[in-house]
Amino acid sequence: MVTNWWKLSSDLALANLEAQRVIALRLAKLAKGGPAAQRESRRMVVEKIAASAEAGLALAAGRTPQSVLRRYRTIMRANGKRLAKAR
Repeated sequence: MVTNWWKLSSDLALANLEAQRVIALRLAKLAKGGPAAQRESRRMVVEKIAASAEAGLALAAGRTPQSVLRRYRTIMRANGKRLAKAR
């Protein structure tokens, strides 16, 4: 049960900022083209499908929205680090 809406709202806002950063880094990589861009586009699609399934299963198993959001943010931070390093 979600008990702290303010914390969830602020975490969602931070996740949105993190997502925008990852999107910008991915777009820059895709704009360069080539094999690396093709790999990144495939990776992005596979990640989205896997993350969606993982979130749905977690919620169906009774996990909280906060725990799902924490997992998403962990994945986003890892993607941001990986993409920033590849620049």
